Amino acid sequence: MPYFIYKKTETPLSLSHIETLDVYEEAKDLVRRLRQRHPLDQNTAYRMIFAKSMGEAERLLSTPRDERVIGED
Repeated sequence: MPYFIYKKTETPLSLSHIETLDVYEEAKDLVRRLRQRHPLDQNTAYRMIFAKSMGEAERLLSTPRDERVIGED
């Protein structure tokens, strides 16, 4: 399965496909370079996602994530 790289804007939700790569290390390096060269505001981020298709990747990126809970209550 390929790695899809997107530029994601939260408000309003917008996904811009940048590239699709098959090798994890290449995808990870590209996202790191994009984040270093093009700093974004808190509303925008570069995201990498592992999915079967572009449609699945966009669906996963569009689904709100639950808040992370660290430790026990």
